Amino acid sequence: MDQDRQDAPSLEDAETLGEALRAARLASGRSMAQLSTMTRVHPRYLTALEQNEFSVLPSRIFSMGYVRAYAGALGLDELTAVERFKREFPEAAVPLQAPTGAALQQMRRTSPKILAALGVLIVAVVGWNVFQRVVRIEPPHPSDLVAVPRNWAEEADAEVERALYLGAPRAAPPDQTTPALYITPGLEAQLTGIDPDDPNAAVVLPAPPVQAAFNPRGAVYGASATTSQVILQARKPAALVVRQGDGRILFARQLAAGEAWRAPPGLSATIDVSDPAAFDVYLNGEHSGALPAAQSPLGTLNARAQTEARQSEARAAAAAEAQARARAAQAAAQAAAPPPAVAPAG
Repeated sequence: MDQDRQDAPSLEDAETLGEALRAARLASGRSMAQLSTMTRVHPRYLTALEQNEFSVLPSRIFSMGYVRAYAGALGLDELTAVERFKREFPEAAVPLQAPTGAALQQMRRTSPKILAALGVLIVAVVGWNVFQRVVRIEPPHPSDLVAVPRNWAEEADAEVERALYLGAPRAAPPDQTTPALYITPGLEAQLTGIDPDDPNAAVVLPAPPVQAAFNPRGAVYGASATTSQVILQARKPAALVVRQGDGRILFARQLAAGEAWRAPPGLSATIDVSDPAAFDVYLNGEHSGALPAAQSPLGTLNARAQTEARQSEARAAAAAEAQARARAAQAAAQAAAPPPAVAPAG
């Protein structure tokens, strides 16, 4: 075996790289299958290297890798094997060539015609636009507003001879005109039972305007909503202290904006606040203004709430009684009216 390796020609002495690789393989005594396992290269590519059939190999980068692996497995110099592969199989660099053939000749023949057609089209479009603009230009003419009639002197003399009279100045127009509210005839009498055109109908006084209702915007402390008639609500952060008659503190808290306190009924206490303008008073659920002072008796607010509640009940009872009397009078008038006459049959 050693004698065969010595008889094998070197990479430089062999005529081709393939003959040197084949001689080294035969001298090593290994089969193609064994070398394929060692190099992890397909036997077909190893055979192509020994037969100098480089066209069978894949890309040039992979081919140089196969040469390096094959030479290393056979105990040869890998760099020398790669350099000889480069010399025997140089990289093909084909320069670009000018296009030739029937397509080039056809393009050379038709390109002047295409360019000429494009030029004619562009000139036609530009000329058409210029022609349209020129046609639409109107010659200058005097304005009708400043034209002077021929008989302007005669008309001026007639206007001078005619007498002119100035009347009284008119009133300035109103800034805003609001149309009158339209009421469907008979609708009010049908809904209320009172005819507004009837002079005998009872006059019902309008109810007082309804104030803003209490709207909780935070926590509500104190008594329940069914028993309390007085509510204090904070507009902004402020302190509220409620002291009973014996000096004991019933409620004390720094209320945030929107928080409220319901006062229990029949309680003798004093309301002490840091800022009276920061609290709104609600009596029977309707807004009644701000606190009058920094220290206010709670009994006064409860008495006002009870008085306003009794007045509201009295107004409701009076309105109901007036409507009942109006309905009774209307029914009596309808009963006393004579029946409509019936025309005799022809």
